[in-house]
Amino acid sequence: MTLTLRAAVAADGPVLTQLTRTSAAYGGDYRAVIVEQTIDAAYLADNPARVAEDDRGVAGFYTLLIPGLGGPGEGELDYLFAADDRQGSGIGRMLMDDLRTEAAALGLRRIHIVSHPPAEGFYLAMGATRVGLLPPRGRVSWARPRLLLELP
Repeated sequence: MTLTLRAAVAADGPVLTQLTRTSAAYGGDYRAVIVEQTIDAAYLADNPARVAEDDRGVAGFYTLLIPGLGGPGEGELDYLFAADDRQGSGIGRMLMDDLRTEAAALGLRRIHIVSHPPAEGFYLAMGATRVGLLPPRGRVSWARPRLLLELP
């Protein structure tokens, strides 16, 4: 399987929305957070987004908010998803490596991550550090790990 990375375009919105809304990682109570998420052309025009593709199509993606949490020189990872049938194949690592490169090219020195609780271990393995815990709020009825990824 050969993966390529590219900038997301407006036409990717429906596929990225579908990948997000159907993610097996957000089953049970977690589903409430993503069931109405929409990644549309306006969102993609306003936020850096990158897509990983293989011979079967979109394999994963990430998006970055600038500004997000934090201050000048900081961004926030908004979405990072690998397709359910491709998890465990290195796509997440590839997306994180690309995120570091792209964020540094944008002049960022750190990335804030509000993690889905089951994904915290992945982000820690990718070099992020836990800096806090966000309490439940709104549709989110559980605490969420807050992480920080320092860029070189």
